[in-house]
Amino acid sequence: MPTSILLKLAKLHGRPEIFFSIQGEGKSIGTPSVFVRTSLCNLHCVWCDTDYTWNWTGTPFRHLNDAKPGYQKFDKKKWIAECEIDAVAASVAAIPCKNVILTGGEPMLQQPALTALTMALRQQSPDYRFEIETNGTIAPLPEFDAAIDQYNVSPKLENSGNTRRLREKPKAYHFFATSPKANFKFVLAEQDDLDEVLSLIFRYDIPPEKVWLMPEGTTAQALSKRRKWLVEICKTHGFRYSDRLHVQIWGAQKGV
Repeated sequence: MPTSILLKLAKLHGRPEIFFSIQGEGKSIGTPSVFVRTSLCNLHCVWCDTDYTWNWTGTPFRHLNDAKPGYQKFDKKKWIAECEIDAVAASVAAIPCKNVILTGGEPMLQQPALTALTMALRQQSPDYRFEIETNGTIAPLPEFDAAIDQYNVSPKLENSGNTRRLREKPKAYHFFATSPKANFKFVLAEQDDLDEVLSLIFRYDIPPEKVWLMPEGTTAQALSKRRKWLVEICKTHGFRYSDRLHVQIWGAQKGV
């Protein structure tokens, strides 16, 4: 796999967004991990907390932040870092952790470049392990699937503001529902969200042990309001519960 492919990463504080933290959500919650945040996304969620990866100047997409005084869309040239694979691999390798989480944006828009990154790192150490956080609308290429250890699939619901045609791709759903590497994380705020999730689980025959439910919220107070409700749902249906550990620790701060 050539390493001359450029990887488009999100830029935060003027630098490619690569950082060392713990996984705050889902199956691997609490696991020390290196995060590599890609830019670009094929969905445009109105509540997205990484809108600097897609909400470009001149685009028509709505966002809840539109109501905030002074909020502006992002200059695409200023918020994307085009990086050589070897340079990204060197930045990751400098961190004493072998669990790497590829996040976004939607990282599966850049499968060839990310496949090259996994190969470059595994040439340095076969102990590297790769998770990918995806909205579940894109099925992986065979070589990419072979490189990934775990898919953290977070499908978007009607509350995201995306049309069903955009957010629900049957081919991708069927792949992830049957992949032993995949788990599903659904973010819920109210009963309508639960009804939609149960319908998706039935439609694509997703095993309950592959399902994590997580409360929506970017503050500890918002999470607390929905926590007990979701725990009872998990007990009823045999799902797993996930909190948002990073929000409990750091609030809505980015890059941590």
